[in-house]
Amino acid sequence: MKKSDAPAAGWYPDPQHRSRLRWWDGLDWTDIRRAPPSNAELTRAEDAHDHEMNLVGAGAQMPPLPPSAMARQDSQQIVEEVRMAARQEIDRAAQEFSDRATTAVRRVTPLISEYTSQVTKWVRRAVIISIVLLTAYFIFQVVAQASFFEWLGDRIDNLTDESSLDVRGALFTQY
Repeated sequence: MKKSDAPAAGWYPDPQHRSRLRWWDGLDWTDIRRAPPSNAELTRAEDAHDHEMNLVGAGAQMPPLPPSAMARQDSQQIVEEVRMAARQEIDRAAQEFSDRATTAVRRVTPLISEYTSQVTKWVRRAVIISIVLLTAYFIFQVVAQASFFEWLGDRIDNLTDESSLDVRGALFTQY
């Protein structure tokens, strides 16, 4: 496109985001963006344009505004527009960041929790099996020792009974 064919510098709908305006410098898009004008701003601009047309149509000249008043009013308006655009952009960026972060957190399962859950599952199984085996061993030891001591006690009782009979029988035969 030739420079002469390019649109005049001014505010145009942003090609990347249609809900705001972007400054075209006559050659390329700049990074300056703003919110679309409010209804009050549009009404004020139309009234000023109508007033200007009435004055021009009547052949009267517009009374010149003092340069300091016009510059101050324009600069305050520009500053306010920039502030509003910056606030809107910050709010939009914060909301988008928050949405993306929430989505990312929901989608991603941390690897450590995956491995930890597997390790924890196997450790729990090993602990349960160990407890069952220790309980079985303890019960076996108690039963085996009771049986052994019972058997040993019976043997000792039998030994003492037989030896006392032998000793008594020997005593009785002597007398």
